[in-house]
Amino acid sequence: MPDGSKVLVPDPSRADSAGLRAKAVSRVAGHPIEPDGDPLTAGVGPGAYAMRDDKPDLDWDGKPKIVPMRNGPDYYVDENDPDPRGMSVVGADNEVGGTVKDLWVDLPEHLMRFLEVDVGEGRTALFPATLITIEGDPKVVRVRSLLSTQFANIPQVASSTQITRLEEEKIYGYFGAGTLYATWRRAEPLL
Repeated sequence: MPDGSKVLVPDPSRADSAGLRAKAVSRVAGHPIEPDGDPLTAGVGPGAYAMRDDKPDLDWDGKPKIVPMRNGPDYYVDENDPDPRGMSVVGADNEVGGTVKDLWVDLPEHLMRFLEVDVGEGRTALFPATLITIEGDPKVVRVRSLLSTQFANIPQVASSTQITRLEEEKIYGYFGAGTLYATWRRAEPLL
């Protein structure tokens, strides 16, 4: 690894110890499973995620790759692009669930990776930039995978200045689960 450590796989000590948070739909073999409890946090189906290291991804200088733009003074939003900071964030229910506070950028890749959103009650959450749409008229950020009421439960990051690989996985898993489980209608047959 870049830090000089070695990783051997498969490594049973790194196995997911949480257990399967799903139940069988039927006792007949071959039937699917469905999430047990909150489907957005169960970690199954489209919400599954890998148990990656709970450490930030680092650049060649050993510094975290993904940081808030407020900590990268050399980065800015081009004047020809919409700057989502200050925009309302609208969920799949067409309701406002938050306001964009900052952008998190991947410094070596020169990409916006997350939007930091104030979701109310003093909480912020990171929204993957690849799973949102920035609209110009009206100026809003649209999230199709989640309802506005589900924003407050997006997995949190431990630091306000960096994100770990595991935290990234959990956030993407939550949004992925929303594509199927945000409303009961999404999980039902289309017929």
